[in-house]
Amino acid sequence: MVSASREFQVFAKPAGPICNLDCRYCYYLKKQNLYPKVASFRMPDSLLEEYIVQHIKASQGPAITFSWHGGEPTVLGLDYFRRIVALQRKHQPPGRRILNGVQTNGILLDEEWCRFFSVEGFGVGLSLDGPAEMHDRYRVTKGQEPTHKQTMRAFELLQRYKIPCDILCVVHDQNVRYPTQVYRFFKEIGGQYLGFLPLVEPMEDAEGGVSPRTAPAEVFGTFLCAIFDDWIRQDTNRLVVQIFEEASRPARGLEHSLCIFRETCGEIPVIEHNGDFFSCDHFVDAKHRLGNIRETPLVELLESPAQKAFGQAKRDTLPRYCQACEVRAMCNGGCPKDRFIQAPDGEEGLNYLCPGLKRFFSYSRPCLLKLASRSQAKLPPERVMRPAEATHVKRLAKTSRNDPCPCGSGRKYKKCCLSTSYL
Repeated sequence: MVSASREFQVFAKPAGPICNLDCRYCYYLKKQNLYPKVASFRMPDSLLEEYIVQHIKASQGPAITFSWHGGEPTVLGLDYFRRIVALQRKHQPPGRRILNGVQTNGILLDEEWCRFFSVEGFGVGLSLDGPAEMHDRYRVTKGQEPTHKQTMRAFELLQRYKIPCDILCVVHDQNVRYPTQVYRFFKEIGGQYLGFLPLVEPMEDAEGGVSPRTAPAEVFGTFLCAIFDDWIRQDTNRLVVQIFEEASRPARGLEHSLCIFRETCGEIPVIEHNGDFFSCDHFVDAKHRLGNIRETPLVELLESPAQKAFGQAKRDTLPRYCQACEVRAMCNGGCPKDRFIQAPDGEEGLNYLCPGLKRFFSYSRPCLLKLASRSQAKLPPERVMRPAEATHVKRLAKTSRNDPCPCGSGRKYKKCCLSTSYL
């Protein structure tokens, strides 16, 4: 087998779970426990080259994409990434492009890093949870000091060097209560691509329970609806919100690009610092370790029955409640890691976030369908908002404070989408 039979994206972790921060909600720091005898989590050069060679061979199409994750990959130093680029050039097939992305907390970025990213065409994902008081709630140093100032400095450097930057905002119990403030902060600083990742921390000693840091499911739905209202009114042409893009794809006849909303998953495995292959970033454990690329080629691990079964289990274990849901095509049950509560009929395996996701998808679908039809007719997106078309978002402007909220929550408008201060 020369290449994989389907597209894939590997989260490569050349520094393993090592990070220079101690974010209180981080699920990956504890992965050090998988390697109790390891003194260094730095992927050696020989293995790094072997991984790059195997990744290139397994990739389809004209573009070969590498995604460098952690932990915090920049702790390896800039020279390590220069080595990555040199090895990629050494093995780059004629007529094909190699693209790189790195996910970072930004603390170590400086002008030298940014010059490198600019010259080499890296895309950067930056972890930023909103204004200082919300970001610093959980994103702290090893000494428990705040990090917002350093992260903002990194963002400003990335902007100055015109480096494509995706902002990843973890939505936790604090910032979820202030959607308007969070969204407008990102707009004010010039964010152009936003990903909102809801924090869900199951409690091991409580069936179906979650940690206090977890974003309440229904409140997360309110968070998304409030931001959607702001976005649909004025930002459809200038700011991409990942979950809104995903929600619109079924209306445009497109398959989801984000694994959590696809019918099946398994296209984003992990390669750890020692070459271990795991089924998914959220399933880095002994059960989901399928092999090591030093022993089994990457393409064989990608195509293995175990990896395919992992991906298909998402569809095959979907509760009956989800199968009959009117917004199933927009959600497909969400990420398997969050499917640990009971459905209303008592069946196990419902997504913890279901109430919030269902509310948001039901709320946004009329506008997104209208937006898709306008796009297909080559009409400007703002036509969606014309009064004569009476979309649900426009109805909000005609709703009195004490009227039932048009989103269908059952609450009064003043206690729902008009304001989030009650949360």
